[in-house]
Amino acid sequence: MYRKLTPAQQVLDFYLPFGGKLKTENRWAILSAQIPWDEIDEKYSELFSEDQTGCPAIPARAALGALIIKERLGASDRETLEHITENPYLQFFLGYNSYLDKAPFHHTMMVHFRKRFGKDVLAEINNLIVSTGLDRHEEAVQDGTIDGSTDEPDQSENNKGKMLVDATCTPADIPYPTDLSLLAEAREKTEEIIDLLHERYIGQRKKPRTYRQKANKDYLKLIKQNKPGRKKIRGGIRKQLGYVSRNLRSIDKLLSCSYDFMLLGRRYYKLLLVIREMYRQQQWMHTHRTNRIPDRIVNLYQPHVRPIVRGKSGRPVEFGAKISISLVDGFSTVDRLSWDAYNESADLPSQIESYKDRYGVYPASVHADKIYRSRENRRYCKERNIRLSGPALGRLPKVTDANKEELKLRKRLQSQDDKDRQAVEGKFGQAKRRFTLGRIMAKLADTSEAVIMVSFMVMNLEKLLRAYFLSLFSPFWVVQTLCRMLRQAETAQEVTTIQFTWPGRMVEYNGWASV
Repeated sequence: MYRKLTPAQQVLDFYLPFGGKLKTENRWAILSAQIPWDEIDEKYSELFSEDQTGCPAIPARAALGALIIKERLGASDRETLEHITENPYLQFFLGYNSYLDKAPFHHTMMVHFRKRFGKDVLAEINNLIVSTGLDRHEEAVQDGTIDGSTDEPDQSENNKGKMLVDATCTPADIPYPTDLSLLAEAREKTEEIIDLLHERYIGQRKKPRTYRQKANKDYLKLIKQNKPGRKKIRGGIRKQLGYVSRNLRSIDKLLSCSYDFMLLGRRYYKLLLVIREMYRQQQWMHTHRTNRIPDRIVNLYQPHVRPIVRGKSGRPVEFGAKISISLVDGFSTVDRLSWDAYNESADLPSQIESYKDRYGVYPASVHADKIYRSRENRRYCKERNIRLSGPALGRLPKVTDANKEELKLRKRLQSQDDKDRQAVEGKFGQAKRRFTLGRIMAKLADTSEAVIMVSFMVMNLEKLLRAYFLSLFSPFWVVQTLCRMLRQAETAQEVTTIQFTWPGRMVEYNGWASV
């Protein structure tokens, strides 16, 4: 069952029991006006049945607003509910029409919110926010509020704008995995499962032997060494494989019927399935003397996490989801999110087609790093009159008097392309240093995907909010508006009072029209 909330239409309508009124200039009040809540409510209501019985669900504005607040403040779920309880502006942002002196919902509901807003729904919401921001950007360019000139030489009716693309990894909150540590953790968990299953047989059957003290001693003896050799590590892995294998056989004997699986509970049952698959992978790699296997498990509690080889200095391998994004006029869109490693250069055609679906034209230029400049992508861009950044294939021609200026122009354009592409790297830096993309604290695959999508949504909202505040105090906008008004009144040749609209108030300017 879903029931829409009737929020306060304006900030001044919000009721405060202790007196006073909310300020319309507050950042949360301004930010609430930048979000298309009605469209979000329609998409969110489709997830529920039309049956009017049962407890009504929490409204979409409160659910998504809580996720936005958590991401902007960088707080935990519990801390987010504390902020909402203490701050009336946050309650207005969630759509309530009066102040509540207690939390509107329990902090565990934040997990359900992340599950309900899947990555596809959040992607659609982000597209709505991006389209709103780009429309306002276009209006500002037409009004002269901002300078919309571009240095792109290939602008045409069918090709407009710049698109920046890149990929990165969003690390999950897991310890650095090693084969030895994974097997040791699996051994300890299987020992807990054996203890749980043997409780009902105490006094009736002898407990299976686990050699836990000896196994733990062997593990600690190896990891305490400064730099153990390859043979010692292989020997330690072989011993841990033997202990885990013995524990799994003991568990199979204790699970004599299907009813016994109910004794494990959902948590231990899922953990047992992961341990069995992890043991199979480790046994196969140990037998074949290799470190690679498809869909390798690197964490028992987050089996969806995969190693992503990045080749970065200091971090050659990261563990988390890999994402490909596109950046247009400062607004970012997640085009692909996958837990498996992939070559991001194959995403370029689909990203360009998505650009055309959103804006009706192909981009005039695409700015990407070296991995995107494959022959297939170059051919694809050339057929659509799209300039792909970077040097052309082949050797550089010799410098002559005839081509000297052309080579200088090409070099200057390449340097400008490198500067333009820094914006997408800065977006990754903002997401990982200012927001939570540097370490995903969610444990499930779908909730982690929701955290990633909300992070980019909040960054787009931050850009909308920053553009709003800059428009209030933009000297460029003031000068442009004054000059336009003076040009229109220059035929009067007398002292003229010019009135023009400043955001939120009317401004009068007294001066000579012929200036």
